[in-house]
Amino acid sequence: MILFSDPLYIFVFLGLFSPGPNVILLTASGAKFGFQRTLPHLLGVVVGVGITAGLTAFGLGAILLALPSLTFVLKLCAALWILWLAWGLWNSKPREIDEADAPMTFVQAVLFQWVNPKIWAVALTAVSAYPSGLSPIGEALRLASAFSGINLFVCMFWTYAGSLLVFLLSSEIAWYNFTRVMALALVVFSIMVFV
Repeated sequence: MILFSDPLYIFVFLGLFSPGPNVILLTASGAKFGFQRTLPHLLGVVVGVGITAGLTAFGLGAILLALPSLTFVLKLCAALWILWLAWGLWNSKPREIDEADAPMTFVQAVLFQWVNPKIWAVALTAVSAYPSGLSPIGEALRLASAFSGINLFVCMFWTYAGSLLVFLLSSEIAWYNFTRVMALALVVFSIMVFV
């Protein structure tokens, strides 16, 4: 219970557990490929979120806030990548896996965090709302470990939840309804990037 005595950890948990691009993609991947095949994607999210949070605490977040044009480019890249992922999910076939059909890789998941607007928003808020008074390196390590540690369990939950949906998505129409809803949720997030 010591973990939840620090409001930072509660904030990070709520920020990462609530639906966003990672939650949607991991749930969909768990449903399509199962928990085990989604593990590289899951671990890439955990590592990528930690790196992004650490760099935000180290000062990258302040640079982004000071350079609106760079922030706009990041938002544009995020929206386009999320739309591309939504398109792939929209056209996803129900559990028909061939060589070209695979979950997101570890590296792809790490790189996605660089343009994931939700992670930047949660990290920037955490840096400004819950400072610890540590050195920049100490603050970066504190935030990176908090985000990665908490996100490991969040990602495991959503991926496992997705893998349990296999039983409910056994018909083709159920699968298409599920992937269409998930794809539309990603489209909404791509629009929210600019709000």
